[in-house]
Amino acid sequence: MDIHPSSSPLAGKTILVTRSAGQSSQFSDRLTYNGARVIEMPTLEIGPPSSWRALDQAIADLKTFHWLILTSTNGVDYFFARLNTLKIDIQVLAQIKIAVVGEKTAQSLQQKGLQPDFIPPNFVADSLAEHFPELLAGKKILFPRVESGGREVLVKELAVKGAEVIEVPTYESCCPQNISPDAEFALINRTIDVITFASSKTVKFFAQITANIQSLHSETYLEGVCLASIGPQTSKTCYEIFGRVDVEAEEYTLEGLTQALINWNTRT
Repeated sequence: MDIHPSSSPLAGKTILVTRSAGQSSQFSDRLTYNGARVIEMPTLEIGPPSSWRALDQAIADLKTFHWLILTSTNGVDYFFARLNTLKIDIQVLAQIKIAVVGEKTAQSLQQKGLQPDFIPPNFVADSLAEHFPELLAGKKILFPRVESGGREVLVKELAVKGAEVIEVPTYESCCPQNISPDAEFALINRTIDVITFASSKTVKFFAQITANIQSLHSETYLEGVCLASIGPQTSKTCYEIFGRVDVEAEEYTLEGLTQALINWNTRT
C-alpha cells in the first residue's frame, strides 16, 4: 500500500542523490516512496579499465586461486562480462570460493547463478580480513577491483595474515565532465535539504564538479544542507573536504542510509 505523501517520513524534503550514472534509480525510488523529492546528480561514470591484460591473465590462471573477492556490483558485472567476452564458462569458478562485500554485491553474484561462500559482517571491506572464515596463510586470492582510487587497507590486512593477493583492474570510475542542469539550479538556489554520498569517490567528485558553484557562492554553498553518508569511510572523506557530516547510516547500505535520513528527519 502506498504511503500518502503528506504523512510520509521524508515529505517536504528535497534530496540530491550523487550515485553513479545508472545506479541511482533504486535508491531514488526508495526515497521517493518515503515522500522525498529526489534530484539525481551522477558524480561517477563507470567504464572499462585502461587495459584488460592483467584481468585476462588472472582469468587464464583461475585454477591456481583459492578465493575470489568481489567488493562491488561493478566488480561483479565487469568480471563476468569479461568471462563472457573470452567465452569462458562460469563453471570455471566451481573450484574457487567467493567472498563478497555487501548485500547488493551478493545479489549481483546470485543473478549470475552463483552463491557467495562468505559475506563479512558490517557490509564493509575492512571487516573481511578480520572475519575471514579460514586461515589466510598460503591462500592465493584474486581481487578484481577499480583501477584507481580504491582503498588499500583490505589488501594489506590480507597480506599481513599470509595471503597472496593478486589485484587486477577490472573497471574504472571517473568524474563526469558536466553537472545536470536540475542539480546545478537547485544548488545555486539553495533548494536542497539533503545530499547523499554512497562512497568516498562520490564526495571527492561532487566537490570537483561543483567547484565553480562553490567559488561563486562560497558563503552560502551547502549552508544548512544535511550531508548524509553511507558509512565511516565516506564520512571521513566528508570531514576532510567539507569539515562535517550530519547523518551516517548505522547499517552501511542504501537501505540503512534511507533509514538514517528518516530518523534524522523525525528528530529535526
